[in-house]
Amino acid sequence: HRGSADKIFINTAGIGLFQFPINLSSFNAQPGDKVLLSGPIGDHGIAVMLAREALDIETDIQSDTAPLNGLIHALLDATKAVHCLKDATRGGVATVLNEIALNSNVAIAIEEDSVPIRPEVNGACEILGLDPLTIANEGRFIAIVASEDAETAVHALQNHPQGSEACIIGEVLEEPEGMVFLRTALGGHRVLDMLVGDPLPRIC
Repeated sequence: HRGSADKIFINTAGIGLFQFPINLSSFNAQPGDKVLLSGPIGDHGIAVMLAREALDIETDIQSDTAPLNGLIHALLDATKAVHCLKDATRGGVATVLNEIALNSNVAIAIEEDSVPIRPEVNGACEILGLDPLTIANEGRFIAIVASEDAETAVHALQNHPQGSEACIIGEVLEEPEGMVFLRTALGGHRVLDMLVGDPLPRIC
């Protein structure tokens, strides 16, 4: 109500036309699909936290904030076998994958060694006790793509200036339904849950 907010709040909304004949939904992931990530994760959340909290950590980490329309157009021009597409904002990659696994009644496994994380972001997360897989991003997305078109999709992303570090990080499995796993570098498995609580203050 009037007077309860500090200074100005700005709210925006956008309306657009989706021109591709594809049904993109978090309910569409299928066993055998590949999980694609458009680039390194964690940059935005860590950059904002370090700036906001004035932490004494020397780093040149910068936000990954970027418009995604051009990169997504490049992907959808290359293949129509994209089943799910979601930006990895609040809750990060882990939360997005859990939403897809739950809605599609599938399991998802990702490879720890395949997830691109900059060393400085990884280092900051270790110091702060944070998991980069749950850190917010503003210029990254997850795409679930049919296995036979996954390489085509990755190459299309990599050929775009914003997607040079895009990669396949995992696959969709039949079961256990609704679960997401991280296959660790040591050969073990770790369950990835949705973000619980709020390790970082709300960014937007």
